[in-house]
Amino acid sequence: MMAATRPAKTACALAAIALCLLAGCAGRAGPPPMSALTLPEQWRTAAPLSLAGIGRAVDQEWWQAFGDPVLSELVTQALTRNADLLTARARVLESHARVTQAHAGQLPSLSASVSPQRARAMNAFNTPIDITVLAAQVEASYEVDLWGRLAALTDVALAAERAEQANADAVGLAVAATTASAYLNLRGLDAQLELTQKTLQLRRDSLDLARRGYDAGYTSQLEWLQAKAEYEAAGEAIPQLELAIAEQENTLSVLAGAAPGAVRRGLPLAALAPPDIPAGLPSALLRRRPDIYRAQQMLAAQSAALKAAQEQMLPSFRLTAAGGVQAAGWHQFINAPAELWRLAAGLSEPLFDGQRLQAQTDIAAAQRDQAFHQYENVVRNALRDTENGLTALAKLRAQAEVNLARSRTAADTLRIAQSRYRNGYNSYLEQLDAQRTQYAVEISRLQLQTRLLVASVDLYRALGGGWQRPAPPAR
Repeated sequence: MMAATRPAKTACALAAIALCLLAGCAGRAGPPPMSALTLPEQWRTAAPLSLAGIGRAVDQEWWQAFGDPVLSELVTQALTRNADLLTARARVLESHARVTQAHAGQLPSLSASVSPQRARAMNAFNTPIDITVLAAQVEASYEVDLWGRLAALTDVALAAERAEQANADAVGLAVAATTASAYLNLRGLDAQLELTQKTLQLRRDSLDLARRGYDAGYTSQLEWLQAKAEYEAAGEAIPQLELAIAEQENTLSVLAGAAPGAVRRGLPLAALAPPDIPAGLPSALLRRRPDIYRAQQMLAAQSAALKAAQEQMLPSFRLTAAGGVQAAGWHQFINAPAELWRLAAGLSEPLFDGQRLQAQTDIAAAQRDQAFHQYENVVRNALRDTENGLTALAKLRAQAEVNLARSRTAADTLRIAQSRYRNGYNSYLEQLDAQRTQYAVEISRLQLQTRLLVASVDLYRALGGGWQRPAPPAR
């Protein structure tokens, strides 16, 4: 009886030593750092909402709000064929397989083997004989998860899988936003090209008029040369815009998972308007951004990894069982094989490893702290993105109002300059200057309208694009 209790006492002593080691490790690792993250109660800039937008959630297919079927088609194509998004989704499948692999460590393992052997040996009379040995065996092994180390490793894999899924959602949101922005920028360039082509024709008419006046002796050579310079400046801008359009088309095609090429057009820039976007409260942003959820899951994974690293210092207990048959020759193997079996239990505890396990625990603790700080940084960046998006919309709208007034002033100035020139009250140079001013104002107006549309896309992305946090896993 005393002999039977001695191994149990030894195991208890080893477990006590391991608990002391774990307590020391936990003391060195410590809890996560104290959070210095604070959330504002309201945004600095109010969201530009109509009454219909108050209390409304962001639509998951937010790009439909622009009302352009070609834009919607391109975004849908990008979400189906974009290489970066397909790669992110493949990583989700990989992480799911790693969950299965980690969970398998908590289950018993079963293996079977058959080993026929043929050998020649010397018998007692120093005569060679041929020996045939046939053996078949089934072996089962199971590690008893006394301290939850294997369960912690499974938690690491599960959290990593959720993080990869959130990352795929974040990549999808980025692909949709980048595609929408590229298309809206393309329509802005198209509008600038159309305006420049019309301006070139007006410059051509002015050049012809100045040429006739110069030939007739009514105007000076300076006025004709000035008109020619303005015409050439407008002509120079056209190939620049055509180059920018071609590059934008190629970028948009690749985003949509196609070869570089032409892109079909939908609504013109003048028919597109930034939609109302419900911003909500800053605290709600934590539940609407996939990158924030991913950072949370990465922190959960590192915390579980720290737990698994700490528990490596505790004893591990493994059960093994094997059974089979063995016989000398096929006849005995079929009719009267010898039955073999084995049962074993093993308890192992690291006593000295040169601080290897402690170093692994310290590494896991440092990685946990890094994930903690990274989470806070992701939240701050999300708040910054939303604040910038709201401010950009507000300031661009204010700038557009000033630009509209400036455009009206430029149009009136040109009309008066043309009237005075026709009646001989001022020189042709004043009319050219008025034309130049109006062209610059119109280009600025188109650029502002494009920036407003792109700023709306940026705000949709900052708000999470209608992403919803997945339901917590069932326990």
